[in-house]
Amino acid sequence: MNFLLGLSRLIDKMNEAIGKTVMWGILVAVLISAGNASLRYALNIGSNAWLEAQWYLFSAVFLLCAGFTLLRNEHIRIDVVSSHLPRKAQIWIDILGTLVFLLPMTILLTELSWAMLVESYATQEVSTNTGGLIRWPVKLLVPVGFILLTLQGVSEMLKKIAILTGHLEDPGPHGGHHTPVKTGEAS
Repeated sequence: MNFLLGLSRLIDKMNEAIGKTVMWGILVAVLISAGNASLRYALNIGSNAWLEAQWYLFSAVFLLCAGFTLLRNEHIRIDVVSSHLPRKAQIWIDILGTLVFLLPMTILLTELSWAMLVESYATQEVSTNTGGLIRWPVKLLVPVGFILLTLQGVSEMLKKIAILTGHLEDPGPHGGHHTPVKTGEAS
């Protein structure tokens, strides 16, 4: 279990670093938007490439931060029923939800988006907008984002199993930091 928890910590650190870096893309997108709008209204200068760069940055933040959002337990959840269940049942719901819904969906979307990316790269697809950008870099974000989300789903599932087996302390239903249980203290 120590190896798996080490792998989980590695995945967590990776998604934490990517999330904290990529989220700055929102600020860059806002600055590009403001600059593009200012130039368009003040000097009658505009560019579709700048508009598409904003979309690409927003896509990067949305896709590449999905794993980071799961790490922080900030995805939208409906806890109306599960919040009234014992904590152990909540953990089992999270494990089964990851196995039955999250992982199959992310793996399928990674596979489907990969073919789209390969075709876009092979044809050097370009936006149909005048002055638009090449498309394969933004299409690369889709499989990468879903791979990061898949890995974080595996990490969260490993942590839930470790809680059930007594290898980690339960931070509670709202997340927090997981604390390893010292050897000999596990039940």
